[in-house]
Amino acid sequence: MDPQLIDILVCPICKGPLEKRPTDGFLMCKADKLAFPVRDGIPIMLVEQAETISTTNN
Repeated sequence: MDPQLIDILVCPICKGPLEKRPTDGFLMCKADKLAFPVRDGIPIMLVEQAETISTTNN
């Protein structure tokens, strides 16, 4: 995924920055503890599709 695209994208809930998780390619929002999937290079920024990040993955 293009790093410039990651810089432009924000969390749909809090409008905060997203970080790419190197292990699985998800984009995560630390503030809301959500991870948004990236499928075929396209970020899926729907809250319904996001996974909850456990508190031990900080």
